[in-house]
Amino acid sequence: MREKELRLALVCYGGISLAVYMHGITKELWRLARASRAFHAGEPAPAAIAGSEAVYHGLLQRIAAEGDLKLMVLIDVIAGASAGGLNGLFLGQAIATGQSLEPLTKLWLENADVEQLIDPDARPLTRFTRAWALPIAWMLTRRRGGTVERTVAPETRAEVRRKLSLFVRARWFHPPFGGKTFTRLILDAFEAMARQPAGRPLLPKRQPIDLSVTATDFHGHRQHLALHSPTIAEEREHRLTIGFSDHGRADRVLGDIAALTFAGRATASFPGAFPPFTVKEVDDVLAERKRTWPTRAEFLTNLLEVGETRAPEDVVLIDGSVLANAPFRPAIDALRNRPARREVDRRFVYIDPTLGNPIIAGKMSGEKPGFLATIFGALSTIPREQPIHDNLEAIEARSRRIEQTKHIIAAIRGEVNEAVEGAMGNILLLYRPSTERVRSWRLKSHELAAKQAGFAYAGYIHLKLATIGDELTETIVQLGGHDEPAELRMIRAAVGAHIRALGDDTGAEPVIEFLKTHDLGYRIRRLRFLADRLTEIEAGGESDPQAIEAARTAIYESLAPYLDMQMRDHYPSPVAGAARGAIGDIATAIAAIGSFRAIETIDEATDQRIAAVLPRLSRGDRKTLLLAYLGFTFYDLATLSLLRPQGAQEFHAIKVDRISPDDAGSIRKGGAAATLRGVEFNCFGAFFSRAYRENDYLWGRLHGAERMIDLIMSTLPDASIIPGDEIADIKRTLFHAIITEERGRLADPLLDALAAEIG
Repeated sequence: MREKELRLALVCYGGISLAVYMHGITKELWRLARASRAFHAGEPAPAAIAGSEAVYHGLLQRIAAEGDLKLMVLIDVIAGASAGGLNGLFLGQAIATGQSLEPLTKLWLENADVEQLIDPDARPLTRFTRAWALPIAWMLTRRRGGTVERTVAPETRAEVRRKLSLFVRARWFHPPFGGKTFTRLILDAFEAMARQPAGRPLLPKRQPIDLSVTATDFHGHRQHLALHSPTIAEEREHRLTIGFSDHGRADRVLGDIAALTFAGRATASFPGAFPPFTVKEVDDVLAERKRTWPTRAEFLTNLLEVGETRAPEDVVLIDGSVLANAPFRPAIDALRNRPARREVDRRFVYIDPTLGNPIIAGKMSGEKPGFLATIFGALSTIPREQPIHDNLEAIEARSRRIEQTKHIIAAIRGEVNEAVEGAMGNILLLYRPSTERVRSWRLKSHELAAKQAGFAYAGYIHLKLATIGDELTETIVQLGGHDEPAELRMIRAAVGAHIRALGDDTGAEPVIEFLKTHDLGYRIRRLRFLADRLTEIEAGGESDPQAIEAARTAIYESLAPYLDMQMRDHYPSPVAGAARGAIGDIATAIAAIGSFRAIETIDEATDQRIAAVLPRLSRGDRKTLLLAYLGFTFYDLATLSLLRPQGAQEFHAIKVDRISPDDAGSIRKGGAAATLRGVEFNCFGAFFSRAYRENDYLWGRLHGAERMIDLIMSTLPDASIIPGDEIADIKRTLFHAIITEERGRLADPLLDALAAEIG
């Protein structure tokens, strides 16, 4: 059976109280990932799975039975800001550890409330406290035709008025919500997840999850720039990315709970509502609970850029969405560490609860904004709501290069096959090609490609050397912790000088040995190319499924050790030590990396696997796969210039999908305005009523479920596997399963009304 991975890279926007809505969405993503893991493990049976998971499990089972496609859904990259970052942290922890998100629902519904979040020191002691603010509270809550009367349902007006009065009469010119209060709630959430029995991680072995959230360094840290004149300049960098990864290791540790709490508090520190965040806040809360943080020093050292006069304890952080509300870049950067074991459909899925609408109050009009609106917009709304077209264009450009590469490969395929066959003769059809023969044929074909390329071959080799230089520079920078731009520039220059010292003769022994030792990218590109050719064989070849699966296993088992070489934690401390001293001794650093990688040893194992699996294929399929393996240099000559900007990342076009209220209209049209209550009060609405939170959480699950079905359907190779009218039935079944799941937790009138609306 054909196997395919639908890999999701999530980008979660901020949304203030719409965090509750995003919890509903991420919960459905988590349930789909759980159903996928259970389906591929062969357990449990669909009848033993509750709620929406059973529907997802049944759908994957049906696709396998009717479409002959075993689909695996993975979430392996998460990037978030503010409320989205907080939800991303919880989801990432659940995926890495197998812990449940279920305990969080109760916490969101009960604790994401003004009465819980407000700082104890800011609470009015009596109804007469801050009596001078009572007219303002009355104006906001009681005035006929005011915001509450116009936008709040009659059954929740009393609750909203009471809490809004509390909020308005809290201390002025200080954030009303408590920093330590918020930190405690985040820590409570992670501890609640840890207390529940954990299942198995939701990713396969050696498949890492990379998680990052944005924060804003209020004072900024100094960064040195290398210029022509002056030679060194200085600027202040305020953007901060807090990253975590389990690196695909067996222990699946994403990070210490204290570090995850630190990241959640930092990214969701909305300006004005919460006080700025410092590490002391986490230290105090941990001390209250007598909880240790063994990796504190290492975490802070790796995260915070500090100068001569600034200790980590002095760093002040505010909300991550101030400068980066749509953190695509960290998610794109994470693609370089992806293993590949089967065909991949890569999706970037971004969750935008407000659909880019300004957070400030008021409608778009021709009137000039007032004084306060202008200041608020300049300081908060405009930076956080910048469009994402630059990120999407970068993703599209990457996908376009891949498509262009595939067109070139298809165009020259006939000539390449003819050249390789002409050089090899009938020996390609030997029934049992040995490892030695495969290696010999590969080297002979490589020499043939060099000869036929003529003067273009020298340019190809120099391009390869430049590509290797980029990869070695990045590896040395990562291993050695060289974070300053000036250090990066010096290392890049040193690596370049080292490569130029090999000489200009591309056929000379030093150049050939350097390529054998360090050309990691070539090996990765070759095996990804072979995997794509096998997918083609699977669709139209004559080999039996067991032989195809054996060939796929051989290819991806060969690819895995090369990909491991891209991961920072794969290298032992002596190699990292050599990288730290690279600025003074680049040759030692490069030699240490090459010696540890031992690429030629991996090459031998790869030849052995390929030789062993070829006899299992049909005669025609064997020839097709062998020609692709032997003739890869011809294709690489023609396409490397297109693929170089991509490096050794996933060799597949990326599609971008969105989850927002406007994209899920099966139940109700009208987007956020028609479905969500948290959009009120400048997106603070859900903090004022449990009924609001229940409404938004439920719609989050329903919208998330609908979009998950859409994504699954869009990855099927044949749309006729499940007709459109049946997809609508599947969605209805899924919606009702969610309604049934929430009985006993959410208010019956809400559930009954939506059940009737679903039909």
